[in-house]
Amino acid sequence: MRILHLSDTHLERTDAPNKWGVNATDSLRLMLADLRHLRDVDAVVVTGDLADDGAVEAYTAVRDLVGDFARPLNAPVFYTTGNHDERIAFGKVLGSGHPEPVATLESGAAERAAVSTVAGWRFVTLDSLVPGKVYGELGVAQLGWLRGVLSEPAERGTVLALHHPPISLDISATQPHFGLRDPGELAAAIRGSDVRVVLTGHYHLQLFGLLESVPVWVTPGVVNRVDLTAAPGAERVVRGASASLVELGGATGPMFHTFHARDPRAHETVYELDEDRVRSFVEREA
Repeated sequence: MRILHLSDTHLERTDAPNKWGVNATDSLRLMLADLRHLRDVDAVVVTGDLADDGAVEAYTAVRDLVGDFARPLNAPVFYTTGNHDERIAFGKVLGSGHPEPVATLESGAAERAAVSTVAGWRFVTLDSLVPGKVYGELGVAQLGWLRGVLSEPAERGTVLALHHPPISLDISATQPHFGLRDPGELAAAIRGSDVRVVLTGHYHLQLFGLLESVPVWVTPGVVNRVDLTAAPGAERVVRGASASLVELGGATGPMFHTFHARDPRAHETVYELDEDRVRSFVEREA
């Protein structure tokens, strides 16, 4: 199973530079263009923050650009929500996030969670969006639904995808505050199950860890990436679109590889928040 993993496209309502001067649509186009020689991809997973402003036009653009890339590969595309996404607009364009789900979560909160099967592998997407907040949660109802899905093993195993990582780096000023708020509950839900990997985004950098001995992979963002060489307590964001290739089921798997678009302006600073501004932001969001 070869998965192209994208995240944090942050497309805007219009194809124009954002407030930081980065054109998110161009970043996605550039990344996909540099991946044009990629072959034998079985699925594409996009783990949230598809739209920066929750606009229907942004979801339509993501669907069309990623869909045009995936179609010649005959690879289905699975989407999750992120903290910048808006569930109703997401649903209008992408439905459950799966092209032909075999099961979806029915909830009063309209969470976008679904199940599909590809070549014996089960793909489960979860909705960790907490409206108006940067951090994520899954909640009792969604975790209960997940336990039900996982109660019967899939033929090859399960790929679990969501936006907010259940792991974090302490050297980051924001990750410990802005990740998944209920990682222990997620760990309990997947304990003893056939989940082979958890795919996430949100942090805009690559990160690997374990949850209940299950590999957790955080893919870097498409729109930009976070540079953790900034001074302690500060946060620097730089130009550069990235994506990941995830390989499962082989003799040496799982394997994770990161692609970086060939951008002549890569590594230029987009913005940098000093320690005081980061602290204020964290306190406001908490």
